Amino acid sequence: MEFESLEQHELVISILQQIKKAILDLQEWNNDVVSIDGYYNNSSGMQKLAASCMLLEAIGEGFKKIDSITNQKLLIEYDSIPWKEIMGMRNHIAHGYFDIDAELVLYTIKNDLSSLLNAVEFFLKKH
Repeated sequence: MEFESLEQHELVISILQQIKKAILDLQEWNNDVVSIDGYYNNSSGMQKLAASCMLLEAIGEGFKKIDSITNQKLLIEYDSIPWKEIMGMRNHIAHGYFDIDAELVLYTIKNDLSSLLNAVEFFLKKH
């Protein structure tokens, strides 16, 4: 994929780097959480859930922005990731208000972030 300008390229790289940091933070913060009880049993768990939701939302928003900037031409280079679902989860968190599914959040953090990190690293190396 060719970028239209140096500024566009730099912006996409910056967003990818921020997404990478968010993924690494989510993995670290939730390393000791083994069930949703780890969120609901105390106030620090609830804070961890809220912070995790914010980063998941930011990740989804970052990918939406990248998809828009690149006219839907970058993310398709790594088609094993369900990009629409990632962006959809961002919308669910952003508009779900008090209806957040902690099981889905924890599942995503434990099972989906490694492959997403691989995709981000792929883009950073390739571009």
